[in-house]
Amino acid sequence: MSKKKFEIEVSVNASPSFLYNYIATPSGLSEWFAENVNSRGEKFTFIWDGGYEDVAYLVRSKYDEYVRYRWEYDEDTKYYFEIRIQVDELTNDVSLVVTDFAEDDDIDEAKDLWRSQLEDLKHTIGS
Repeated sequence: MSKKKFEIEVSVNASPSFLYNYIATPSGLSEWFAENVNSRGEKFTFIWDGGYEDVAYLVRSKYDEYVRYRWEYDEDTKYYFEIRIQVDELTNDVSLVVTDFAEDDDIDEAKDLWRSQLEDLKHTIGS
């Protein structure tokens, strides 16, 4: 079954360079996204509660703007997840925009999971 692309956006009270460390580095991701994160080059190993592991590869990134990862199990597909730091040109308000893919029946659950994860990030950074 094919997956559909979705996006969610959450306002964050932090600078892009500060946020970038939390979305692009193992130590930053370990603070809010997974129990622990290790990396070797572009390979990131995400260790979840209970010791379960997933591997993702850093596909593309631009400092202070975005990171894009692809799960190992999606290696031969077009699917990815991206976390983009967006700054409003008029107000300078900062938000995180997550782009991900899920099957139709799972999109609402996936959005809820991302919202929960991003709330954890906001709590971690005091936003």
